[in-house]
Amino acid sequence: MTDPESVPAESDGAHTKPSAATQIARVVERERKTVARTRTFAILGIGFTAVVLGLAWASGGTSGGYVPTVVGLLTPLELLVPILAMAFGYRAITGDADRGELDVLQTYPISAHQHVLGVYIGRAIGLLAVILASLALVAIAVVFLRTEPIGWYASHASTDSPILFARFAVLTALFAVAILAVAIAISAVAREARTVLALAVATLVVVLVGLDLALVYGLASGVIGEGSLIHAIAFSPLSAYRGLVFESVVVTAAGTGPQTAAPLSSVVGLLTWTIGSLAVATLAVRR
Repeated sequence: MTDPESVPAESDGAHTKPSAATQIARVVERERKTVARTRTFAILGIGFTAVVLGLAWASGGTSGGYVPTVVGLLTPLELLVPILAMAFGYRAITGDADRGELDVLQTYPISAHQHVLGVYIGRAIGLLAVILASLALVAIAVVFLRTEPIGWYASHASTDSPILFARFAVLTALFAVAILAVAIAISAVAREARTVLALAVATLVVVLVGLDLALVYGLASGVIGEGSLIHAIAFSPLSAYRGLVFESVVVTAAGTGPQTAAPLSSVVGLLTWTIGSLAVATLAVRR
């Protein structure tokens, strides 16, 4: 049966429909509790944190400063963040369908977009808690383990700033919630466990490899001009994230270097993936 707190009910006496914010908040709370109570998510969070800390230390970044740590973590996080986000979201709607809760929800005054948004926000809270806590621990490790003076790699004595690492954390969070939205869409479209798993794996391959290869092919074939490449990378959430980190953190710290991304285009690209995926999930839930 559905948890009574997980869905909005009509108020006693007045029989008035709860507000949209109340309906969404109840679904958010249900998802937050689900994440907190599920041992798999706890194991994933601990494992992710341990791997990130280990990679930061093994790469030597923690002894060099904030920006060297970012450089050392960027490539591994391009792989780990999508996998973690997919794990948090690919069963979210499918689980409701398996338990018959989607059918039950149709009897309550809650719309498809409110349900999807509530699920998304609830899962995002858990996902971001893991990612941001991991990066916060890395930042603390840099404070205690750094052996080189600030700015040893660049001409500006103040370039290696914790503010740059905070930018990296924010961009990583933006990338994570974009992939989470894709996972929610997959969960809504594919209601069966085998189908959703296969689709999740296929989507990861496309996101991690396929879209970047498409950009390379487009550049090599002349479909994408060299001048427009910094805008074209926004079509791939992975490339958009990578370009934003280089443009907003690495190049900024160095003070010079080629432009690696158009920040506005890349941010719009990530937001488009997020909003578009949630729209797909909403349409699928309405079926």
